[in-house]
Amino acid sequence: MRWEKKGQIFQPNGQYDWVKTHAMLPTVDHIKDDLFRVYFSGRDESNISRTGYIEIDIKDPSKILHLSEKPIVDIGKLGSYDDNGISPTCIVTHEGKKYFYIMGWNKGSKVRAAEVSGLAISTDNGATFERYSKAPVIDRTDMEPYTILVISCIIIENGIWRMWYDSADYWINEELPRYNIKYAESTDGIHWKREGVVSVTYKNDKESRVSRASIIKDDGVYRMWYCYAIESGGYNMGYAESKDGYQFTRMDDKVGIELSSSGWDSEMICYPNVFKHKDEIYMLYCGNGYGKAGFGYAILRK
Repeated sequence: MRWEKKGQIFQPNGQYDWVKTHAMLPTVDHIKDDLFRVYFSGRDESNISRTGYIEIDIKDPSKILHLSEKPIVDIGKLGSYDDNGISPTCIVTHEGKKYFYIMGWNKGSKVRAAEVSGLAISTDNGATFERYSKAPVIDRTDMEPYTILVISCIIIENGIWRMWYDSADYWINEELPRYNIKYAESTDGIHWKREGVVSVTYKNDKESRVSRASIIKDDGVYRMWYCYAIESGGYNMGYAESKDGYQFTRMDDKVGIELSSSGWDSEMICYPNVFKHKDEIYMLYCGNGYGKAGFGYAILRK
């Protein structure tokens, strides 16, 4: 497997107040034909994340057709789970509605940031979104008591919503959590049955973060791309496969995409969003600085 890097799509440079810096967690939504919308979170002058989007023609995504002037989803009210930032993680179109899963940032703890998942829904094909609830749809429980609970990927199969999400096992220190990728199910995309099923675990004791699953089903095999980090270092890209979608076998040596020798993705590659369109498989991903250098794309060459 080999990914052919095609270059940078978007670089934040203060185009609007909500995107002074960073373009983090690109999340793709197919509009029609070759037109795609890519949601991502920029940061304002106070380093607070807000979520907007660009629109691109996938045949030439380096040409931005439209950049939203204002956030499509803004931060929550003071004291809420998302009062210090909003980032996109996953979007699902179902029965005429768009289910937009978002990560809320909150500082209400000794640790660097609390991150839990909420939901906004659009009934007008993405023109506007309204929060399903002022509270998160994935929050802490006795089994998962730590504040990294972030939905990464959802696939609906036979009426079951299958979710893969980041879940913290503990915080190593106030700046560094340890989390991997777990699995849950739902019948409505809102109420989730979480039983602690680990889909992708750590490969050694030094690995601290396994994050942002992106899955396609190909010839009966669930193929997952994600990013991982060692201790407090930056992310690199990983790959795993599964026959049932529950537990995955890591095959990081087959990921087929590496750091560039120089440029915007030479220090870090992370937050993959893999999708099929026509005869191609695409990956959007962030580069250096957790998206500070923006995001680009690659095409799979088998």
